[in-house]
Amino acid sequence: MLDASPPRRRAARSLPGPAQANAAAASFAALTARLDYLDAGEVAQVRQAYRFADEAHLGQMRASGEPYITHPIAVAAQCAEWKLDAQALMAALLHDAIEDCGVTKPELIERFGAPVAELVDGLTKLDKLHFNTREENQAESFRKMLLAMARDVRVILIKLADRSHNMRTLEDMPRAKWGRISAETLEIYAPIAHRLGLNQTYRELQELSLRYLRPWRHAVLAKAVSKARNRRRDLIQKVQREVEAAFDAARIAVRLGGREKTLYSIYRKMDEKHLSFAQVTDIYGFRIVVPSVSDCYTALGVLHQMYKPVPGRFKDHIAIPKVNGYQSLHTTLVGPAGVNIEFQIRTQEMHLVAESGVAAHWLYKAGPEASKASEAGERLGAQWLQSLLDIQHETRDATEFWDHVKIDLFPDAVYVFTPKSQILALPRGATTVDFAYAIHSSVGDHAVAARINGNQVPLRTELKIGDVIAVETSREATPDPAWLAFVRTGRARSKIRHYLKTRAVAESQALGAQLLTQALRAEGIERLPGTDAAYHAVWEKLLRFTGNRNAEELLTDLGLGKRIASIVAKRLANLLAESGEKPDALLITRERFTASVQPAHAAVVLDGSENASVQFATCCRPVPGESIVGYLGRGEGLVVHAADCGTARKLLNKDSERFIGVEWSDEPVRAFETHLLVTVANGKGVLARVAQALASAEVDITHVDMGEERVQDAADLRLIIAVRDRSHLDAAIRILKRTPSVLQVERMRPRSSAQGPAASPGAG
Repeated sequence: MLDASPPRRRAARSLPGPAQANAAAASFAALTARLDYLDAGEVAQVRQAYRFADEAHLGQMRASGEPYITHPIAVAAQCAEWKLDAQALMAALLHDAIEDCGVTKPELIERFGAPVAELVDGLTKLDKLHFNTREENQAESFRKMLLAMARDVRVILIKLADRSHNMRTLEDMPRAKWGRISAETLEIYAPIAHRLGLNQTYRELQELSLRYLRPWRHAVLAKAVSKARNRRRDLIQKVQREVEAAFDAARIAVRLGGREKTLYSIYRKMDEKHLSFAQVTDIYGFRIVVPSVSDCYTALGVLHQMYKPVPGRFKDHIAIPKVNGYQSLHTTLVGPAGVNIEFQIRTQEMHLVAESGVAAHWLYKAGPEASKASEAGERLGAQWLQSLLDIQHETRDATEFWDHVKIDLFPDAVYVFTPKSQILALPRGATTVDFAYAIHSSVGDHAVAARINGNQVPLRTELKIGDVIAVETSREATPDPAWLAFVRTGRARSKIRHYLKTRAVAESQALGAQLLTQALRAEGIERLPGTDAAYHAVWEKLLRFTGNRNAEELLTDLGLGKRIASIVAKRLANLLAESGEKPDALLITRERFTASVQPAHAAVVLDGSENASVQFATCCRPVPGESIVGYLGRGEGLVVHAADCGTARKLLNKDSERFIGVEWSDEPVRAFETHLLVTVANGKGVLARVAQALASAEVDITHVDMGEERVQDAADLRLIIAVRDRSHLDAAIRILKRTPSVLQVERMRPRSSAQGPAASPGAG
């Protein structure tokens, strides 16, 4: 590794008065005392990074007037508290070098090696790139940072140390920036710290955010807590003496410490539950650290013999750890004078993980106690970090990616079980579909039913703590777009959206190929040219004409209606002619003749299996057996209307070149929905009689709307029913008309000046 260039003499700089007093903090000596866990060679490497950063930031000042290098040193000092390795400390010192000093990544690779350069690159924002909005810029920056974090968790540890120091010194920034920076910290960085088990950092970021977002409330709460602390000092000391005496009598070695609820958690509890400060009773508590796991449960028994536990306030996070690896026993007891006091009981290993989360891995590696807790620390957050890569694989859009990630930054969880007693942690509000995708993406994609505690339930059922869930699958089943309305996890949401997008593209591509083939036949070309070497030049010229990257994208655009097949076909025919492939005059004549006599000759055939590539217009809801037309909406794919639909007629007058021939298959594969207006005489059981009549006609009712009018002698029922074809619909209408209390039955149609009323008689 090459030594960095020596820094210029800092004495040459004229520093402002306040900064002069703090200049000592800009020296490497401020960091040296914390590096005792590194060997001499590693300390030398960190010193080289310091020299390089000091030189790069020469002349730059912070808003406080201090030399800028004080910030990287403070970030590295926090990383040293977590006992991160030399590479991480070097990256902490250099984390602003690319962004603020014009240093390049290749330069960092040459001087400090690729691992350090990758860490710094993962921490660098994307300010130099162009984005449409500040939100888009922010989303892309976080996407890059989180993906770098998924590959190397040290990235986010350095980033959290960076944000912590920025929040500690936020007072020096212009007041106009306080709100934005604090809100961003509260919404993004604090939840990430919590998700990775960095509870000490999590609490500090929340506290500082409240201080700058709600300065007045923070000051009032701080004063109230200080007064309450003074009032209850004697009470707390009495409890401490009694607890210490009880453990001495039980001969259990414990370390007892006080714990005070943070101002932010008090504020949030008051805000969410509409409480006054006096009604928040669990402000003070104790943390008990014992030698072993069995001692945790023994200590719990000792406490419950001393004071009565508050029902419903006991939690065993040792048997079932939190999603971020946190383990402790929590119990709330009624202490002297009826004051509720919370106790947390844990081992030393659990305590270290509780405070430092993912960083506990390095703490244990650096200390003499390397044990199974080191492995637990290494696993902390691993499942979530891997899910970031999974979501990125399905979601290329930065804003959508960040939306998915924010969903998973939840502070609370529901713990549920698989049939084999494996524990899974899911966010509150998660459903059986979220559970299925948490098991495996193929289980989610093919889920058809679920059982909770042995009982059949809908897939949208929300899960509760302790539920045992079994998911039934079918090879033919596919994700339902309606699932997006209720899934809770980012993983499930991204998997469903990815499947739907992939399916829509594939179907649109197939439709586009069919439309282009039909349009080519009208130009005298029998079939679509292949994409092999023989036609490579033709496709290249055609793609330059359309502006598409490849043939698949062009066909997809044709299927989505973004391009007109007839225009593309004319250009393709000309290019083929230039390459020596002449059009077939007989084919042109035949196509044009049949087009004038029978438009459906080369029509797209529909049987109901088209899914995302074809939509059946909800304005007229056509069914097999009646005349239809196809409209290629811009970006919507093929929309099928009834030939006499008023909406279709308006579109035909305005945009005729976007209409293509469509016809029904002889054997549709599913039922089709249509809209009926049924006028009934009000009375008991009339809706049941209508439903029974339709059931006898083998018709499914998919939607009923009775309106909100006052009860009168007659009422309108607006029904959406599913029928096989026009004759099936006519039979259903005849049965309805013979039903007692039914006064009139009409097929609902959109209004049109040429068509007259909104509903037309349906007996046809």
